[in-house]
Amino acid sequence: MIEVESLSKSFKVAKRSAGIGSAVKSLFNPQYSVVNALEDISFQIDEGEIVGYIGPNGAGKSTTIKIISGVLVPDSGKCKILGNTPWENRIKHVKNIGVVFGQRSQLWWDLPVIDSFNLLRDIYRVPEGEYRKTLNLLISILDISSLLTTPVRQLSLGQRMRCEIAASLLHNPKILFLDEPTIGLDAVSKIAVRNFIKTINQERKLTVILTTHDMNDIEALAERIILIGKGQILLDGTLTDLKKRFASHKIVKVDFTENTKSINIEGVKILNRSKESMALSVDLDVIKVSDAIGFLAKDLDILDVSVHSRPVEEIIVDLYKVYQI
Repeated sequence: MIEVESLSKSFKVAKRSAGIGSAVKSLFNPQYSVVNALEDISFQIDEGEIVGYIGPNGAGKSTTIKIISGVLVPDSGKCKILGNTPWENRIKHVKNIGVVFGQRSQLWWDLPVIDSFNLLRDIYRVPEGEYRKTLNLLISILDISSLLTTPVRQLSLGQRMRCEIAASLLHNPKILFLDEPTIGLDAVSKIAVRNFIKTINQERKLTVILTTHDMNDIEALAERIILIGKGQILLDGTLTDLKKRFASHKIVKVDFTENTKSINIEGVKILNRSKESMALSVDLDVIKVSDAIGFLAKDLDILDVSVHSRPVEEIIVDLYKVYQI
């Protein structure tokens, strides 16, 4: 469905020092530096996949999204999406995609939401019957019926984001690009957006590319992740494989009857402790979790034990360190 081959993109950025003299000098003798936003990246995405496209700020995520959505033209490389080259076949291409940028709006600020929806229907030339069917479905799933007559400027961020997602799907696209869709949302709104994305993906086989810094979004939605850094693809695999490869520790939380005895087990680090509970980090390369719990049971009267994997955020931070990004 999406085939990206050897895409590269660079930008020329003006350079000058502070001060009026430097400003005047730059008018007559401007200095530039070249920033390589993308360097020879390639990947393929199949129909119905939800892919997390992650990386630190400046890694090239938004540049990639803008190229494959047809906004930017790359310096070199190829991209085919449903048989179209995004920057060459823009009109055909945009009929197949929906785009949501968390910090930009496609809704008209002073108009009621329903007016923006009707304008988008006309822009995409969606037949009236198909439009009504899709609109009613989106209103129901996203719970936005009470928002349709409200001007966009009067909506809360969470309300606006739900309307933005509905707007991006009114023309029944086959692919949805989401750039930071839950940024700034409260917990309730985040869960609502995630549940909707999962529902629409399952019901319509909608392909979703998700860029975000919120690893909870990635964990809740994406099985596959693509890690980009310094304009290059560094890792492409499943979230499960990533956890197996980089999650070398488990977190064990233990509740026990009051005890102050010192605990010293090779491969086990105490993160915090009270008289009746403690949290430990278990190095799986040194000791099994079951063995660690067995050693604890010899010295403690254990009441309850829970074992947790390392948070995805910590694993991703480790990845950034490994690849020096």
